[in-house]
Amino acid sequence: MTPDLGESLFVSDLHLAPERPATIALFLRFLAGRARPARQLFILGDLFETWIGDDDDTAAYVEVRRALRALTQSGTRCALMRGNRDFLLGRAFCQDTGCTLLRDPSLHHFGGERTLLMHGDLLCTDDLAYQRFRRRIRNPLVTWLFQRKSLASRRAIAADYRRKSGAATSAKSKNIMDVNPSTVADYLRRFRATRLIHGHTHRPDEHQLMLAATSARRTVLAEWHEDRGEVLVHRAGHWHREGAD
Repeated sequence: MTPDLGESLFVSDLHLAPERPATIALFLRFLAGRARPARQLFILGDLFETWIGDDDDTAAYVEVRRALRALTQSGTRCALMRGNRDFLLGRAFCQDTGCTLLRDPSLHHFGGERTLLMHGDLLCTDDLAYQRFRRRIRNPLVTWLFQRKSLASRRAIAADYRRKSGAATSAKSKNIMDVNPSTVADYLRRFRATRLIHGHTHRPDEHQLMLAATSARRTVLAEWHEDRGEVLVHRAGHWHREGAD
């Protein structure tokens, strides 16, 4: 568990990609500016639109690595959680950037409150097809075989997956891709947490819920876009949202 040490920032679902240079530029400005005074930055999954392995030498990603390294060398801690798009982020990336990998879910304390951090896809249990795919694609043998392929092959496979994923998502109802309330309550009870922070659904909001006689809150982080990024801030026991710039 992480104790409450100074200002903490939370972001998710930046979906950085070479074809989204404005979003990358926004994130680089954030790392060099707003994030520097913070004690710690939590990136709760899908930092990248796709991640084919820590050996990816795409120029835009090299620039992001350098910016993260500059942030951690400046004294700001950076904790990174894998998302459904970048679950292949590994030790080499963390060694290069100074970031630490977070488990999903991960329990922390902020202002003395037991707070559960998640990417959010584990909460979408109504989407049975996705949950089956998630278990299959994260099988250690499957990931090992994938990472043995050449960079060119992996890029082609990732591009094909993105096309198929987009088609499958457009065919699903919006409700099936949102969190399941019972699953949310189960996770909160299991970790005895009264606050849950996650991304993934791209539906930023604040939700109040009751667990027996205990009140709990679910905070959904926003997706970043070319012209705006949102940050959740915890400082001195208080929470608020602000822009990345």
